[in-house]
Amino acid sequence: MAVYLRVRLTRFAVRQATLIRVAERVLAAVGETQSELSVELVGNPRMRRLNRVYRGKDRPTDVLAFPMRESNNPCPTLLGDVVISVPTALRQAREAGRSVDDELATLLVHGVLHLCGYDHERNKKEAARMRRRERAILQTINPVPRLVTRRADQRKRSR
Repeated sequence: MAVYLRVRLTRFAVRQATLIRVAERVLAAVGETQSELSVELVGNPRMRRLNRVYRGKDRPTDVLAFPMRESNNPCPTLLGDVVISVPTALRQAREAGRSVDDELATLLVHGVLHLCGYDHERNKKEAARMRRRERAILQTINPVPRLVTRRADQRKRSR
């Protein structure tokens, strides 16, 4: 199993090795131990562009998943790409009263489940099935380790 991580952020410090380990645990929990996964952490401008181009929605979203097995992929071990907006995750974490690390883990699990064929937008039954699976996987990775922090220079500017 391989996890490729790309961080396109300047305002956040990401514990990359820790995030890769969490992603590997998620892959193991869904039975994808031989698969490759790409994870990209982005800001809202890039997420908005991706959401507009690929979903026709001109706004940032929290997570996008791009499955590779649905296409004519010459590499059958490549599960796909998960793109997460860290600023949106931070906002959602604040609104829900939980840590940004828990929110990132939830979004990672959500994205991986989409890559595995789950689709909460299909119908209510599928949405409930996906929520149950998310909770079960999150239980296997709790407690979620520290994954991201604001950079010190950004904290000073925001005061």
